[in-house]
Amino acid sequence: MENGVVYGPTTEEDPGPGRGPRRGLASCFSRGRLPLRRLALKGLQLLLSLLAFVCEEVVSQCTLCGGLYFFEFVSCSAFLLSLLILIVYCTRVYDQVDSTKVKQSDFYITMGTGCVFLLASIIFVSTHDRTKAEIAATVFGFLASIMFLSDVVIMFCERRQESQMRKPEATRRAGPLTEPLNA
Repeated sequence: MENGVVYGPTTEEDPGPGRGPRRGLASCFSRGRLPLRRLALKGLQLLLSLLAFVCEEVVSQCTLCGGLYFFEFVSCSAFLLSLLILIVYCTRVYDQVDSTKVKQSDFYITMGTGCVFLLASIIFVSTHDRTKAEIAATVFGFLASIMFLSDVVIMFCERRQESQMRKPEATRRAGPLTEPLNA
């Protein structure tokens, strides 16, 4: 045992300048769980809902404030929910929970957020005082709701495609029901 046969080298060779170990906060994140187009949509949802919230916060006075307050609540909630979902997909939290539950939660949260954001944008458009900040907030609100709803459509198509692939071959092809089962 003294000749070193039992103990081999335990460290990895130098990875070189092209590939190095990720350190610090970067080691906690992974982009591989979402396809690039879904990751881009999630990023746009996050950015546009934040911009809608910031533009709405700039508004200094209003005559009919109910639409403004509802839009404020929805845009802030949309930002926080999209941030939460993005964190779950991009960190180790995804490995700790069931992936089907994450995808199902993502689908319903994104659908609800998109519909309520669209409703809040419509209400805010009908009640605002037409200042530049309010117009910018509604534009960002409509764009964010479009991003949320298009993500829902993409998730629905992916889910439908997965369910079609899981069906056995016999159920996919249409045959007459009068054929015997043991033929």
